Amino acid sequence: MILVIDSGSTKAEWIFLDGETVGKRLLTEGFNPNYSDLQTLDNLVGTCCGASLRGNIQSIHYYGTGCGNERNCQLIKGVFHRHFPDAEISVTHDLMAACHAVLGREKGIACILGTGSNACVYDGNDITERAVSLGYLLGDEGSGMHIGREVARAYFYGFMPDDLRQSFDATYHLQLQDFIHNLYHSGQPSRYLASFAKFAGDNQGHPYVHDLVKRCFQAFVEAFLLRFEDCKSLKVSFIGSIAYHFKDVLRESLSENGLTMGTVMQAPAEGLIEYFALPNN
Repeated sequence: MILVIDSGSTKAEWIFLDGETVGKRLLTEGFNPNYSDLQTLDNLVGTCCGASLRGNIQSIHYYGTGCGNERNCQLIKGVFHRHFPDAEISVTHDLMAACHAVLGREKGIACILGTGSNACVYDGNDITERAVSLGYLLGDEGSGMHIGREVARAYFYGFMPDDLRQSFDATYHLQLQDFIHNLYHSGQPSRYLASFAKFAGDNQGHPYVHDLVKRCFQAFVEAFLLRFEDCKSLKVSFIGSIAYHFKDVLRESLSENGLTMGTVMQAPAEGLIEYFALPNN
């Protein structure tokens, strides 16, 4: 049996594979080694992997937010090793999950467009080139945070057309002082800003919103994709709710830059199941 975990900071999916069959799937709270106590992960392993399963799990593949450095990977490996001393354990970052999910064993460009953003070139086995990711303060172009921030700016600066302003008022009933307080005191400003991307999604047929989102995607293309030498000869595939829900605008942005869209998935789970259940495909 193979255990595959796809973990973000807020939620994680645990997939138990028995050959080509999905034995069990669980959704739990997420884990980020940069912010979370290791005991949290230890408790999750204990809850999700009962005694009857432990002896049958031969390999564990953990993809996680915050796993971009060796120290964090080793910390997570240590937790699983205590529960599964005889299992083969692999820990890597969420960008590799995107590669395995949308590209499998094919060469291409894999991107994340969710609350944050990232991109890399994948040769079918390894990441050969990776974009610089500066996080939500300086980067995350094209992400839910970026789109949500532009929606909020347009509203509070008065750039938003009157019909959209009325719709925004009816949806959020938001005062400037409340917005500022939530932004700087919520503890997770990127997630708070990303919550306004839903307004863009609900109104993406409006010309103003279409142009706003397209500008954000153009910034993503310039910051992340056009820097890759082979960007115009490789398909560009995506994981993430922003890519999924704004697929048409994203395809338009790629096309105008001479880029070709590949696969788009809202979440990597189904692609990871295929990758591990059908390892020779």
